[in-house]
Amino acid sequence: MTDVLRVALAGLGTVGAGVIKLLDANRELIERRAGRPIEVVAVSARDRSRDRGVDLSRFAWEDDPADLAAREDVDCVAELIGGADGSALALARDTLAAGKSFVTANKAMIAHHGLELAEAAEKAKVALKYEAAVAGGIPVIKGLREGAAANEITSVYGILNGTCNYILTEMEAKGSDFADVLAEAQRLGYAEADPTFDIDGIDAAHKLAILASLSFGTALDFDTVATSGIRRVIAEDILEARALGFKVRLVGTAEAAGGKLFQRVHACLVPRDHPLAHVAGSLNAIVAQGNFVGRLFFEGAGAGEGPTASAVVADLIDIARGEYGPAFAMPHARLTQAEAIEAGDRRGRAYLRFTVHDRPGVLAEITAAMRDANVSIESMIQRGGAEPSEDSDDVVSLIIVTHEGPERCVIDALERLKGAQSLAGEPMLMHILDL
Repeated sequence: MTDVLRVALAGLGTVGAGVIKLLDANRELIERRAGRPIEVVAVSARDRSRDRGVDLSRFAWEDDPADLAAREDVDCVAELIGGADGSALALARDTLAAGKSFVTANKAMIAHHGLELAEAAEKAKVALKYEAAVAGGIPVIKGLREGAAANEITSVYGILNGTCNYILTEMEAKGSDFADVLAEAQRLGYAEADPTFDIDGIDAAHKLAILASLSFGTALDFDTVATSGIRRVIAEDILEARALGFKVRLVGTAEAAGGKLFQRVHACLVPRDHPLAHVAGSLNAIVAQGNFVGRLFFEGAGAGEGPTASAVVADLIDIARGEYGPAFAMPHARLTQAEAIEAGDRRGRAYLRFTVHDRPGVLAEITAAMRDANVSIESMIQRGGAEPSEDSDDVVSLIIVTHEGPERCVIDALERLKGAQSLAGEPMLMHILDL
């Protein structure tokens, strides 16, 4: 190894170009903090001709990113390609097999293949770093892995997707429906042309699985993250939540106890006085509960050129210092296999929105299903419609908030109402955050 940390960069999109800009702009400061210079020596991307706003002529170019791992003048590879498999995973495996450290912003790859890569890094005695994979520029990975290392973390939860948070806070501010705000977010570049991974909660689930493993010392288990998104949140839900003293947020929640693990990403009602209720726009925020340190709250930009590049370069500085350590805060062999906790085993309160035909008997049918499923109703509100009549075709909303109870009872009540002629659409269920 030379005195200079020689880096190969795979992927020259917004973040890749941002890494080069940051290394150029803060070169002297970074060298002082790292204890030696950090230099990009080789790059790879699909299009050589594209103007990325940085001078690439000083770097060696590899058309195939896999060739970066084999270069003798490279000590470390930073992967910013994306995708759980394909060329990104091949590059990760080749880099670690070659005995070189690996930095990535790829949350999907870490969520699906993190254990394999952590084992490979430990065997090669090199670093696997992924600070940029979760919450962009927020140093939550380092905070949990190092700053809170002495603590037993019992829960970790938060707002993990900036696109969803932007959409929900815009709906809140403007009273607009989901589809209209999504279209505007796509026009402004806050949402992808295909926003599925964001709005269906998959992106947040990748990040939650990583945080859970890091926090609890459990093996990565993305497949058991119960995942739903915000497609079915409407303006009325936002308004009703506000009237009840809540705000709607997409929240990822993970809890561990007694060798069992619960992981869920879903739209929920957050009390107005909770810190997450005040996280607006595209910001991310994570809360972790430690048995000695108490509540830790991390907030900041979860994506974008500057924040994500900042996290990538922070990992490079660690590697330049020789700060490696296991990827998930303990050797991969010491991570435990936790039994997944079913959502029905948890207790909590719920918000339910029913779209119903405004006819006699509807209320009795719904409350009977609640009674038979042992769901206790805290409050009930009907919006729209006049006096119901036998021949009415009006559709109205019925909002129910439950008392605390087993989640399986709410699920049972909704099962009992499946196919009910009173319903004009699928009920909307959001749990109420109580953490």
